[in-house]
Amino acid sequence: MSDTGRDPKPSIGPHVVAPREGGLGTFEGVFTPSILTILGVIMYLRLGWVVGNVGLGSTLLIVTISTGITFLTGLSVAAIATDQRVRTGGAYYMISRSLGLETGGAVGIPLFLAQGLSVALYTVGFAESLVAVFPILDQRLTGTVVTIFVAILALISARAAIRAQYVIMGAIALSLLSLAFGGSVVESASPLPSPVTGIDPTVREGFWTVFAVFFPAVTGIMAGVNLSGDLARPGRSIPRGTFAAVGVGYLIYMILPIVLAARASSETLIADPLVMRRMAFWGDAILLGVWGATLSSAVGSILGAPRVLQALARDGVLPPGLRWLGRGSGSDDSPRVGTLFTLGIAVVAVWWGNLNAIAPVLTMFFLTTYGVLNVAAGIERFVGSPSFRPTFRVHWSLSLLGAILCIAVMFVINPLATVIAAAFVLGVFLWLERRELRVAWGDVRRGLWLAITRAGLMRTTRSADPKNWRPHLLVLSGSPTKRWNLIELASAISHNRALMTIATVVPKRSFTPERQRKLEESIREFLSRRGVQSLVRVLPAANPFSGAERLVETYGLGALSPNTVLIGDTSEPAHLKRFARMVRFFHEARRNVVIVREDRRDVRLRRRIDVWWGGLRGNGGLMMILAYLIQSSLRWRGVEVRIKMAVPNEDAARDAMTNLDELLGEMRTGAIPEVVVLGERPFDEILRESSAGADLLLLGMAEPDEDFATYYDNLRTRTEGLPTTMFVLGAEEIGYRDVLK
Repeated sequence: MSDTGRDPKPSIGPHVVAPREGGLGTFEGVFTPSILTILGVIMYLRLGWVVGNVGLGSTLLIVTISTGITFLTGLSVAAIATDQRVRTGGAYYMISRSLGLETGGAVGIPLFLAQGLSVALYTVGFAESLVAVFPILDQRLTGTVVTIFVAILALISARAAIRAQYVIMGAIALSLLSLAFGGSVVESASPLPSPVTGIDPTVREGFWTVFAVFFPAVTGIMAGVNLSGDLARPGRSIPRGTFAAVGVGYLIYMILPIVLAARASSETLIADPLVMRRMAFWGDAILLGVWGATLSSAVGSILGAPRVLQALARDGVLPPGLRWLGRGSGSDDSPRVGTLFTLGIAVVAVWWGNLNAIAPVLTMFFLTTYGVLNVAAGIERFVGSPSFRPTFRVHWSLSLLGAILCIAVMFVINPLATVIAAAFVLGVFLWLERRELRVAWGDVRRGLWLAITRAGLMRTTRSADPKNWRPHLLVLSGSPTKRWNLIELASAISHNRALMTIATVVPKRSFTPERQRKLEESIREFLSRRGVQSLVRVLPAANPFSGAERLVETYGLGALSPNTVLIGDTSEPAHLKRFARMVRFFHEARRNVVIVREDRRDVRLRRRIDVWWGGLRGNGGLMMILAYLIQSSLRWRGVEVRIKMAVPNEDAARDAMTNLDELLGEMRTGAIPEVVVLGERPFDEILRESSAGADLLLLGMAEPDEDFATYYDNLRTRTEGLPTTMFVLGAEEIGYRDVLK
């Protein structure tokens, strides 16, 4: 099919969409299938059972709560439908294009199962009513034959099946008129359990059990939404047809319980599923209504479910072995293969299920779908993205209320089933997320995170807060593939909780915006494959040192500018002075500096970290925090952290050990104190002897001055041959003691 417009001028924006040639209109494509599903099997075969169990007042409350949830969901559906072209897949299409493919798939699969089971619900209802009239028939066999019949009808012609619904609507209208002009039921002495359903009139069910059986009666709005791909103007037809169906259905469901309660006792209403036939002026008109409603609802579901399945398969949500379910046939792209697959599910449910067993399962599936639809519309409206411009505007609080009601009702109906449903949806979501499916459309998740990020930034002050301090790292890694150990160490410090940026400076002469974009994307993919969460920044500069200084000077956002720069040691003597000047620049810019000098030996086991400490002031507190963060990371978990302190004699050692024990006990980091007596030996000798067996050393550096290059060169010479060493230089004006408490 092709889209043709009435106006020869091109349309601009998502709302002005040309009607689909030969597509269905509001009445036949949305209102008719929706109202026929609403006025279906539950109304004819279980509404009396509902009134008999909980009474008239509670029945009207159940109808109102159920319709209220459906109405709020209808508002959300209308908002989404008037913002985007809703194509094949209905509710799944809306959710996946709003909340992403993972969320859409996680809900789309339960939605398909719900639609497939709906076919069984309606054909079981048809078989139950038929067996009540002709007891010689077998209910299972009858239901199976009818299920196959409606599938064949859908396969032959979807349009013929839809148009046949006009006749059925006439039969339903005739049955309701016959009921209105009927009278009271002649009561038997003691109503017996129904021979068809086995329902015992002496056993009363609770409010929420009855609610769970009734709720599928008002889920008919999905029948119209699921045919979205066949509508001429989905953005106009879905809101109008949906609200009209919900309104008409609510009016009828509020009147019928009053009629039923006035004309029969509770016992009779519970025991006789076809009690309306006994009340009606022409009883057989009720049978026409029951049979017409159940068949039309079954046809609506067998038309909708395969289209959801087709959309899931085409988006790659289903496993690769099930991609064939996305095939379409004929000029209208009818999902005939999906129809046969749906038929198989429905036949199994018909053979093993009954109305009271299938209906609560459907309730949980539909409430899950409704809840996520409300979340999708609420988030879209709350975020206020310029791309979300529905012509039907709904305040986000109404969508949120709809979502809360869905969740609350699920829990009161069956907490265990709610947890299982949530676990199933979460499991599918995580499975799809791991598959890293790529899509050609955007979704609202990015906008949501941007809104949350903005709110957080506006509320985050620049003043230092020791209790919430984290090392936000700017890692000057060069090529990440060549300095992976540096990134690995930075990841151990950040724990994927602090902000970390992997930065690379490229020569300015070879820089182009396109090269920058590709290089950043390549680095992101490289980090993602290794489980490292980090921002990525590529910057052109005349040389690496000036580029690094520019990054420190300009990079960052509000209070979330990097507070710690992590760099590798320079291996070129010719670059030493420029390297030292860069470190001094970082320090003057109030950035902590960590220089990593790697030991090239292969360290397979990580057993010990040595921190050479001279007190909490200056670098000492920062070194202890870094050691604790590394120790508590997954890769370094279980290593021993030793806080080493060098003193001149034994007397000083005793006092130092007492103070160090008390301090470490207060800090609760699990570090082990160790005091080393220098005596007559130089510190460098003690350092080499004491830390030769460590896997990582942390040493403080002096504040940079004019001759910092000489100092740093001397420091490198003194630590030559030692394990991987982190030279730490604190610059932030923050009380690290308060961070450690």
